[in-house]
Amino acid sequence: MARIGRPAGLVLLALGPVLAAAYAGAGHLGVRAAVRAQIADPKWEGGTIDDSGMTSTGTDAWQMILLTALLAGLVALAYLVIGLLLRRPRRGRTALLVVSGVLVLPYTLAFAVALINPARALAGLTGQSGFVAGLPGWQSYAAYLILLGGLAQSAGMVMAAADGRRAAAAKKSQESPQSSAAQAGS
Repeated sequence: MARIGRPAGLVLLALGPVLAAAYAGAGHLGVRAAVRAQIADPKWEGGTIDDSGMTSTGTDAWQMILLTALLAGLVALAYLVIGLLLRRPRRGRTALLVVSGVLVLPYTLAFAVALINPARALAGLTGQSGFVAGLPGWQSYAAYLILLGGLAQSAGMVMAAADGRRAAAAKKSQESPQSSAAQAGS
């Protein structure tokens, strides 16, 4: 039964960085579609377009999405490392769990920023109605990828902690008969 939990826990821990990257990819696709709609909008006054084909609104929106994805991705990588360390039967597990509890704050911040939808918010502030209209409907739901990554990693952390406890108990039970035999021999 323990063999089933190990790969599942690792997969859940790895989902955090993968889903943060998926959020960035979805955000980039959404911003690209919005930029195309902004350029085609008859109300657009013909601002600057950079070498990659992005308008200034598109560039700003993409940078906010990328920074949000990077924050979520870095925290997700930290959770992955902590989860791997928790699986080991060593001391220091309490400190790792405290650090993982503190890391909930930046993960929550990344989700909150993604939920606000930086692309829509920045375009709304600058009055770019063509950009807002060009954002795909699914783009606002991409924020939930970060939430799903965090939830998957929290389940993976629980599995990793349980694996570590089992490994520590097994190590302790193996050491106990040897120490008892050494004490009996002296």
